[in-house]
Amino acid sequence: MSNFVDYVKIFCRSGKGGAGSAHLRREKFVPKGGPDGGNGGRGGHIIIKGNRNYWTLIHLKFQRHVFAEDGKQGGKQCSSGANGNDKIIEVPLGTIAKNGDTDQFLFEITEDGEEKILIEGGRGGLGNVNFKSSTFQTPRFAQPGEPSIEISVVLELKILADVGLVGFPNAGKSTLLSVVSAAKPKIADYPFTTLVPNIGIVEYRNHKSFVMADIPGIIEGAAEGKGIGLRFLRHIERNSILLFLVPADSKNIKNEYNILLNELKKFNPELLDKRRIIAISKSDIVDKELKDEITNEMQDLPFQFISSITGEGITSLKDLIWNYLQN
Repeated sequence: MSNFVDYVKIFCRSGKGGAGSAHLRREKFVPKGGPDGGNGGRGGHIIIKGNRNYWTLIHLKFQRHVFAEDGKQGGKQCSSGANGNDKIIEVPLGTIAKNGDTDQFLFEITEDGEEKILIEGGRGGLGNVNFKSSTFQTPRFAQPGEPSIEISVVLELKILADVGLVGFPNAGKSTLLSVVSAAKPKIADYPFTTLVPNIGIVEYRNHKSFVMADIPGIIEGAAEGKGIGLRFLRHIERNSILLFLVPADSKNIKNEYNILLNELKKFNPELLDKRRIIAISKSDIVDKELKDEITNEMQDLPFQFISSITGEGITSLKDLIWNYLQN
């Protein structure tokens, strides 16, 4: 089983508010004291909190139900009931919450320690002391607490990375990530080796770094749900720069790039607003004459010849990416 989980659906219930107290003061020498019932406590909230130490939702995969604690009932001598304990669900940065029944977007978590209330706990009921007046001195009733709220919630993770690798299966994305970072993705010479996104920290000059994500390969028709591409297209939405990887031995490099671009456009047109770089991989297998032909074909598109095997163009590619990130 993969330890990368980017989608979970959970059933959540906030705590109900505690009832107010209708207590009347009765002591040895005060047989007919007035009302002294306290307020009920607030029910617990369901809270989503960002935690930068998480990178997957796997810890929630088998936690199908999340219930907050109910508020306690008010007491005598105007004492308020205790609030119910909140339930905090920690998630990786880049997680969005949606209503599981209506698919309505609720909010997103992008910062470490950021907290958003998913469901508010019910308010506690007022005790009878709150209803006392000069004309109504002995109210014998109190408010009940507000009921709990139940909803199904979908949590979806969109990876936060500076650079997202985009390409057809077997384009060399995993190999590139293994060369420029300490990530160790599964690599083999057949399509769909990568079944989950891999993330690597790429070290740059003067101890600087940026984050690169290897997104599983897209196939033509991915935006319609073919292959496994659709499941991972949402991860590309978070990346600052899209790095398109096209092998140098492709029949038509520009056409392959346009197919990839079209899949992104069909999935989300806003993806075309992101800055794009084309890396022509496996360039160690083509000669200078073919490289000149490719250069003429690419025209004004920003591209870089690279080879993850020989290291050709890797430093130049890092420079290009870093300049894009700074601008």
